[in-house]
Amino acid sequence: MLVAIGIGLLYILWREVRKIPAKLLTLMATAFVDMLGVLMIFPLLPFYVKNLGAGGVNLFGIHFGIGVITSFIVAAFTVAQLLSAPMWGRFSDRVGRRPALLIALSASAIAYLIFGFANSLWLLFLSRVVQGAGGGTVGVIQAYVADSTAPQDRARALGWLSATTNLGVALGPVLGSFAITLGKYDLMPGSMTLEMGHAAPGIIAALLCVINIGFAARYLTESRNPEDHVHIEGEERRTSRQVILRVISHSSEPSSRLIWIYAIAMGAFQGSFAVLALFLNARFQVTEQTIGYFFMYVGSISVFTRVLLLGRMVDWLGEAKLSRLGLALLAIGVLGMPLSGNLWMLALAVALIPLGTAFTFPCVTALLSRIIKPRERGLFMGIQQTYGGVARAIAPLFFGWSFDYLGVSSPYFIASAIIMGTIFLGFGLDTKKQPSTDYAEPSSAQQKSA
Repeated sequence: MLVAIGIGLLYILWREVRKIPAKLLTLMATAFVDMLGVLMIFPLLPFYVKNLGAGGVNLFGIHFGIGVITSFIVAAFTVAQLLSAPMWGRFSDRVGRRPALLIALSASAIAYLIFGFANSLWLLFLSRVVQGAGGGTVGVIQAYVADSTAPQDRARALGWLSATTNLGVALGPVLGSFAITLGKYDLMPGSMTLEMGHAAPGIIAALLCVINIGFAARYLTESRNPEDHVHIEGEERRTSRQVILRVISHSSEPSSRLIWIYAIAMGAFQGSFAVLALFLNARFQVTEQTIGYFFMYVGSISVFTRVLLLGRMVDWLGEAKLSRLGLALLAIGVLGMPLSGNLWMLALAVALIPLGTAFTFPCVTALLSRIIKPRERGLFMGIQQTYGGVARAIAPLFFGWSFDYLGVSSPYFIASAIIMGTIFLGFGLDTKKQPSTDYAEPSSAQQKSA
């Protein structure tokens, strides 16, 4: 059954690949290999932490156990990514998307090597910081998609990109396990021995990254149009800090509302899923041996939806209406989980979740790309990732507390209400849509002249 599903997914992806523009196909291949390397390493990280610091560490007179240490090292990636995302966005606006991606891939290759040869917890921590700093380019990738596609095709293109990275998420852990096995073999013929040992996953991930850099350098063309980035006299060039604060102080602006929709819905959805394994075990007796089938089910629907349905639905409803439909489906799916009385009802409710995420997040990002100036596209995409990352970091703490003190079903009731509430932020965005050309919010100089 698993083989049949895998063959079906690959066939659908192959059929759809023929419709993708060459420039975007190159970006998708680059993102796929990058995600493959990330997911090779991430599942192995707790085991490396345990081997290097099984007894915990004492710092400033405080003893930190292995669980806390693992959490800090994992969180280091997220923090570095959050801090670097606006910087990468601004850099890509000024210098170009291609140089930003090549530098970020180089940082990842260095991080993988540090991970592979780490002989202390500090080096593991450093590897995650370096990789997180290089991993703040999600907004750059989204800006590249926006640069390379017509406005009406952006949601579809972002769906293709997401389907490709999801495939990397599925295959990465398998490749990481293979690397562990390969590290135990003697690679040198004859009497001499050469084993990669525990460094094998890091070495192979770094090698993949180097190959990816060569591929991107050869085939990934620059998407940024220099004419769109010429500074207009009298127009204020905003910094990352100014835009971050403006999202809060001018939350009614279309760009701010879209960023809030993305961040709030993403935080509620992923935060509630932080306790997913505990919820499924308590309500449906799902174990560590069977939870993989749950993710396979969700992942399969997600890929099919993004590849087959998303583009057609955008053509039918438009991004604004489809994003609201996606939020409604996501809220209903999350709500349906604690209301399900058996596994069949659960399967029906859960099927709405990948539909909701596929219809919501690519459409919100596509809408954001329309209502900002092309010369600030990378910056705003980076800010969106920063807000989304903060929500993903904070929400699990709240929903974990809710699970412990308010009941096992409470995270999903709360998350559903929050997601449903974001629908109201999207009303009126239909009028901000222009089907054929990009447009931007008026500059301060234009506002004054008006």
